[in-house]
Amino acid sequence: MTVRVLLADDQALLRGTFRLLIDSCDDLEVVGEAANGNEAVALARTHHPDVVLMDIRMPGSDGLAATAVICADPELAGTRVLILTMFETDEYVAKALRVGASGFLGKHVTTDTLLAGIRTVASGEALLSPGATRALITRFLATPAPDDLMAPPERLNELTPREREVTVLTAQGKSNVEIAADLFISVLTVRTHIQRALTKLGARDRAQLVVIAYQAGLVRTSPTVR
Repeated sequence: MTVRVLLADDQALLRGTFRLLIDSCDDLEVVGEAANGNEAVALARTHHPDVVLMDIRMPGSDGLAATAVICADPELAGTRVLILTMFETDEYVAKALRVGASGFLGKHVTTDTLLAGIRTVASGEALLSPGATRALITRFLATPAPDDLMAPPERLNELTPREREVTVLTAQGKSNVEIAADLFISVLTVRTHIQRALTKLGARDRAQLVVIAYQAGLVRTSPTVR
């Protein structure tokens, strides 16, 4: 299957570079280009891309506002947003994860990392580098305001002990294969537990599951992270 990608960046030259890179791959295809958030939302509703490669800072309607709209639209439930940013620990990235972004990449990444990131997000996985994620969690996500909580505390009681355990390991950045090995269960069983946890907590994907786990105190941040 071909992964259909929408580019959202206010720099035409950068969009053109991304298009050349993405269209050079047999399994990837650019279906549209947007110069601001409003265009990104409109084109997402027209093309229903698998992944939106979203610059978070654009003039006018920015990537954060567009991400929130796209991720809240039931008709775009199959669309994942991958954030592009100059600063991986930017507060805007934390906000984007809260509203449903599936991960983020710095604009300095290599071509191979960019293409692999698109494929990762398209497959339903979260793309969160461990170091940057810890910094984001510590600075912005671990101590949210009451109105900023992604999942009501009582929802955590709906998780079974195993689902809670798998959620914690997911938040620690472990892959399905690593979780399966740690718990002596199959990868398919891990996926089942994650899917059930997503449903019970009202999370869009693994990225939001990570945020919820930290916000709820299921995973504690290290005091050494700055």
